Amino acid sequence: MAAIDAVTFRGIHVTPKTNWCFLEVRTADGLTGLGECTLANQEPLLEAEAARLAAHVTGEDARQRNRLARLIPHAPGGLVACTIVSAFEQALADLAAQRAGQPLHLFLGGALRDPVRLYANINRGANPRSPAGFAAAATRARAEGFRAVKLAPFEPLVWEDGFTEANRSAYAEGLARIAAVREAVGRDIEVMVDAHWRFSPGGAAALIRDVAPLGLFWLECPVAEANRAEIVRLRGMANDRGMRLAGAETLAGLAAYRAVVEAGCYDVLMPDVKHAGGIEEIRRIAALAQTAGVEIAPHNPTGPVCHAHSVHLCSVVPNFLLLEVQFGETEAFFDMVEGEGLRFVDGAATLPQAAGLGVRLGPGPHEAWKRMDRPWLDPRLG
Repeated sequence: MAAIDAVTFRGIHVTPKTNWCFLEVRTADGLTGLGECTLANQEPLLEAEAARLAAHVTGEDARQRNRLARLIPHAPGGLVACTIVSAFEQALADLAAQRAGQPLHLFLGGALRDPVRLYANINRGANPRSPAGFAAAATRARAEGFRAVKLAPFEPLVWEDGFTEANRSAYAEGLARIAAVREAVGRDIEVMVDAHWRFSPGGAAALIRDVAPLGLFWLECPVAEANRAEIVRLRGMANDRGMRLAGAETLAGLAAYRAVVEAGCYDVLMPDVKHAGGIEEIRRIAALAQTAGVEIAPHNPTGPVCHAHSVHLCSVVPNFLLLEVQFGETEAFFDMVEGEGLRFVDGAATLPQAAGLGVRLGPGPHEAWKRMDRPWLDPRLG
């Protein structure tokens, strides 16, 4: 029987800065599907939404994922609800591939590439957070075979705090961090910068001019996603200086991405399998983007389950560019799961060949999630 017996939320504390959250969906015949629903600082809401979902779907046929895991854009619940739906869809896809006796990428129609090219997000692995600390993290990534690295160098700058000395100092420090990374890795490694929506349109324009000599591969999320006209203008400025503009990592559903694709906002879209609606919704988003010549580089800076799903997904998307991975934050990324290994090989991920996702959460012990009273991310930035 494919009836859903249980939907279980598991929040796990992995570093002083980080909790990872997962959904396990168990069926009456003993199979378990796995999805990830990490959303920083929202663990109580995620757990409550998972319980609501469990009450709704227990007893349903897990094979009916098109009906059970639909993301309805206008439904209440916001990104928390979308994240739980996304994890549920991942888990149902895992179950379906297990039942078919196929690895998930084959169940999705077959891989277009193996291995999947990765880039190293060095942000949480940089310690100290000085220019030298970022440069050292980038050097470690290069030594492990990565050909592209990304940093988010501008905390604590938030433009709404005003034209203050603190913001001016944070901006100067951010530029120094980027320059140190570029010098450390040379010109044959791609460097990307995540601005985390910290800038006004005018500030972002100045940023593009200031980083142009450093030859960035892309600039990510310079301004709030709602400022589509300004994003289009900034994309033109970036393109004129030889860099892509990337973003849209926290949007959910095809309709939300339609608006940014039709407006011409980005060269690279970054849907996250944890938030955008799951695997099938991202395939629809990618198909829409492909019609406009837009590349796909999924957002993937969290745990091993999101990573495993993203690897399968990226192998089947024609307009795939690069896949993000957390680099140097914690060995729990590799040790928390059992099954096929997730170790990076020369900056790439090989496709799992076991039926389904290919990994499962290990027995632990796993420490339960902890409240972050002083969170890593400024809560004003999403």
